[in-house]
Amino acid sequence: MASTVLDVRGTVEAPGLRPEHPAAHGPRRVPVPALAAGVISVLEAVALLALGLTRADVVLAAPVRPAGWVVAVSLLLLAGWVVLTAGAGAAVVDGSTRTLLVVTSAVELGAVSVLGGFAVLLPLPAALTGGLPLPLLFAAAVALPIGKLLLVDAPSARAWVLQGPRVRERRPDPVATHRPLCALTLGGIALLLTGFAVLNPVQGEPVGPVAGVVSQP
Repeated sequence: MASTVLDVRGTVEAPGLRPEHPAAHGPRRVPVPALAAGVISVLEAVALLALGLTRADVVLAAPVRPAGWVVAVSLLLLAGWVVLTAGAGAAVVDGSTRTLLVVTSAVELGAVSVLGGFAVLLPLPAALTGGLPLPLLFAAAVALPIGKLLLVDAPSARAWVLQGPRVRERRPDPVATHRPLCALTLGGIALLLTGFAVLNPVQGEPVGPVAGVVSQP
């Protein structure tokens, strides 16, 4: 009878109380698709920032430039989009979420499609295209969000995000561990600086405008 009760208890035990195998947590390394999507997003954010700064100089130096509020709103939108793009890539690499990258890529794809439709009817100014052929520019702009969507939708990237953010390993504070060594190092640096100041004093009077100002009553 006792053995039967023990067997039943072993079968109805809560899954959370059973010891888990280390392999149940999945791979520790970031999958290649998730890493590639994150890196592409961060590089895109850097490229957008550089492009925005260079294009802003061209627009402001042009003889006919837009109103000040238009420039300010454009810079704010660009800055917000740079932060969102970089944050989406970092979230995928960390395993927090892939929703932000999917949303930003979908918005980018929609915006590029709308601009491409307008470019067929109305030619875009050279300040926006940078002198590149419009078909080449449109193909590159469409391929970027599509590539990110395909990478983040890979099975390994989905599994990585489902595992949740990686747990950061707590490491001991090196200052607390090696406090005497840190104190000796700071003391040695202080002695070296003091010795340098004593052996190499500032000689002569200040020359130049500062001396003239000080000498005048």
